[in-house]
Amino acid sequence: MAENTSPAPAEALNMAVAAHARGDLAEAEQGYRRLLSAAPDHPETLHLLGLLLHQRGRSDDAIGLLGRATELRPERADWYNDLGNMLFQRGALEEATAAFLRAIELQRNDASLWNNLGAVLEARAQYDEAGHSYRQAIAIDPHFVAALDNLGRLLSAHGEPNEAAEYLCRAYVEGPVEGKPKKMLGIAYYTLGMIDRAAMTYRRWLAEEPDNPIARHMLAACSGQDVPPRAADAYVEQAFDEFADRFDEQLAGLSYHVPTLLARTLSDLLPPGRRFAILDAGCGTGLCGPELVPHASRLTGVDLSSRMLALAERRGIYDELVKAELEAYLAKHSGAFDLIVIADALIYFGALEPVLAAAHGSLRAAGWLLFTVEAPPASAGESGYGIKPNGRYGHGEAYLEAALAAGGFAVRSIAPTLIRIELGAQVRGYLAVAARAGANQRGR
Repeated sequence: MAENTSPAPAEALNMAVAAHARGDLAEAEQGYRRLLSAAPDHPETLHLLGLLLHQRGRSDDAIGLLGRATELRPERADWYNDLGNMLFQRGALEEATAAFLRAIELQRNDASLWNNLGAVLEARAQYDEAGHSYRQAIAIDPHFVAALDNLGRLLSAHGEPNEAAEYLCRAYVEGPVEGKPKKMLGIAYYTLGMIDRAAMTYRRWLAEEPDNPIARHMLAACSGQDVPPRAADAYVEQAFDEFADRFDEQLAGLSYHVPTLLARTLSDLLPPGRRFAILDAGCGTGLCGPELVPHASRLTGVDLSSRMLALAERRGIYDELVKAELEAYLAKHSGAFDLIVIADALIYFGALEPVLAAAHGSLRAAGWLLFTVEAPPASAGESGYGIKPNGRYGHGEAYLEAALAAGGFAVRSIAPTLIRIELGAQVRGYLAVAARAGANQRGR
């Protein structure tokens, strides 16, 4: 009688698994099917063949095999998870939910199971339940990137931007961080309050690019060392040249309030008609220009970013656009303007006395100055102003009053206001209205 040379079942299964692992799916499938022809209800083989068929795009057959495998081995949480993933991909959301719930019953402390359940619940528009599942995953594993990211996206999509920013930033800074842009890593770190980590990131960036003005400025902002009296021209120019193409869209997403504030203030301040020579100082892409032009006999815009100015020119509302540093431009244009508006440009200045003095000199008699600033950081102390980890300077109300008075202005108002929403948090600040000596402070 001929000798039987067929391998033993355990050996045959190992051979099929090895073929599967090296990507020889045809050989692996043949091996699994030979085993099932001899033992049709062998649960491990059913499960493995199901995984293989799913890889080969035969998910309906795969789901049937995994379903049978879980019936035979109902204690296998990982098999229910595999089944749930397949059902999810096929759009069988209710069945996928049941599979993940069964897996969780068997293994409640598996963060990946809770995350998978959250994903299918989100797909079913059960957003509260999905958020609960993601939070369960994060409670089990606080460093689970997928769950952190999923919860952040869910919160962002459903009106919780502040909390969303926290989870998205947590996901971003989880290792490995190699290859991630250091600019974005620094932002994520300081958003999470990890200022030392942000400073370390910017320090490494500056070591790699010693001439990079953004790395240098952000390192100063986060470390508190070598803080410049105002942002360097190179920093402002490079930062806004890089930002120009998405500037308007980004500010719209940040609920940017300044143009509306200016329109309301100017309506109260100025008589109707295009009577005034107006300077839009730090005009950027010209977002505030439409609010200024109804009052302007001549509208000039000045900015350091040539790419921002190119976008402002497309609006077709400026009589002149000039690439220049703000303080230097003001100093060269004595008595040239009736109104100077500086919307969110003084956040790149520390001490304001020099630029306010230049503005005073650039205004005609009875001229007006309007500007916005952000509130100061807690570290500002007695000076009343200081730099924040995001690289912008903030100024306090008492400091603004003193600086305006020193510059020869009469203060009409310094009103607390909401500037924008950024990374889910309100950015508060002030809208200041001041008159050059001799102006009618009661307005029209």
